[in-house]
Amino acid sequence: MDAPFAPWSPEFVADPYPAYARLRAAGRVHYFEPTDQWLVPHHADVSALLRDRRLGRTYLHRFTHEEFGRQAPPPEHEPFHILNDNGMLDLEAPTHTRIRRLVSKAFTPRTVQQLTPYVEELAGRLVRELVDDGGGDLAARVAEPLPVAVIAQMLGIPESDRDQLRPWSADICGMYELSPSEETAGRAVRASLEFSAYLRELIAVRREKPGDDLISGLIAAHDEGESLSEQEMISTCVLLLNAGHEATVNATVNGWYALFQNPAQLAALRADPAALIPTAVEELMRYDTPLQLFERWVLDDIEVDGTVIPRGSEVALLFGSANHDPAVFTAPAELDLARAENPHISFSAGIHYCIGAPLARIELAASLGALLRRAPGLTLAAEPERKPNFVIRGLRELVVQV
Repeated sequence: MDAPFAPWSPEFVADPYPAYARLRAAGRVHYFEPTDQWLVPHHADVSALLRDRRLGRTYLHRFTHEEFGRQAPPPEHEPFHILNDNGMLDLEAPTHTRIRRLVSKAFTPRTVQQLTPYVEELAGRLVRELVDDGGGDLAARVAEPLPVAVIAQMLGIPESDRDQLRPWSADICGMYELSPSEETAGRAVRASLEFSAYLRELIAVRREKPGDDLISGLIAAHDEGESLSEQEMISTCVLLLNAGHEATVNATVNGWYALFQNPAQLAALRADPAALIPTAVEELMRYDTPLQLFERWVLDDIEVDGTVIPRGSEVALLFGSANHDPAVFTAPAELDLARAENPHISFSAGIHYCIGAPLARIELAASLGALLRRAPGLTLAAEPERKPNFVIRGLRELVVQV
């Protein structure tokens, strides 16, 4: 592989998109020895492989670790893997189908639409408090609390407990980076144990006193004969909490940083927010993709551009590169908030397409609209520091002033 791919380099993490361009120019698939993965950088290939059932998020529904030529995770990591591997994102049919069918009842268009007034009211209140203080950290004041509160509200997590969710989520998500350290694994294991214990207690409470929330709904479905174990329930709740806010938080801060760096586009958005917010949400998700890479196991041999990738391999689908592919997007390096044709894959595709995508769009539009209305003169107060993570792309903070 001639083109540079350096996921642990601060320079690469700061701006991976020029390297992606060189990667695409060098070919359609590249073996990356440090992680023993095949990198796929083109939009057409990424999109096709996300839908290809010869690949899977897991292989354990068909093979043992030994049969697949892989080592089992270390025993000390088991609490993380029990939690993670029973969530529908890391399952395949028929288990995935069963769990997704149950959870999807909470994410119907009608249900999500009913949440819109709550989302808009909360976004308005968070932005008003930021404005009253003359500014502050947009990440901590708006981007984080909004989606955390919304998904916690859906699940029925008491308001007094919600401050624990973000730290648990951050520690667990550290394991999704490439080659996480033992220190990262240790934090993820502790968070998995604590988060699971908390939800086990909450589920017990909801069994005794059901509410109008998703956890109560999953318990009711289980009691009515749907096959949903307590572990699947816990893993599903953690997945929804983590996935339900992580991408939205990073899309918000990445998006506003991109707007500050493109003042002409920000001025156009301020001039006509009603017309531009819907396409702006999609373009900001594309322009600086919050999830840069998604992995799949090769369950049966596949071929990409004449290269056979054998069963037992792992492919790394480069979402950030696919979203900047000039074969699909005109002038992909330019932020164009009016971009009409925008088939970005920031929400994935196929059977693992993000179940919460409609809710994420409502949250992003609500916070964007509230900030445009209440803080029309919002400016960047300090150059932000980017998180060292590559896979989950975000900023440590985004300090703004009104």
